[in-house]
Amino acid sequence: AAPFEQNKEFGGRGWPTQVTPADLALRAKGGPGENTTIAVIATDAKLNKAQCNRLAVMAQDGFARAIYPVHTPLDGDVVFAAATGAQALADPHYGLAELGTVAANVMARAIARGVHQASALPFAGSLPSWKDKFKG
Repeated sequence: AAPFEQNKEFGGRGWPTQVTPADLALRAKGGPGENTTIAVIATDAKLNKAQCNRLAVMAQDGFARAIYPVHTPLDGDVVFAAATGAQALADPHYGLAELGTVAANVMARAIARGVHQASALPFAGSLPSWKDKFKG
């Protein structure tokens, strides 16, 4: 999610200097269904059911920008969309395209912020948090 970071909100580390084969290796905790990310993207736009579905599909692209690997047989990654209907889209096609593009970027940032802000589990042998591992 490095290209979507704003104001060093997830540590300001930027891009890695090098991506090694070890960085690209499959890492998963647990078995099937234990690597799931569930999210909700909400908007004040006026969207019908099909447009909400499209928004959720587009927002799910944010998972791929922040989680590696994503959408494996070991997880049940899903995004739900909600719309209050307070604001009509100026254009049903371009407006939804823009909304979905922003939603994917926001989703990537939200995931990265969650990782950055998380604390290590409070028991012996637990993995360090991101902040602990990278000192802030």
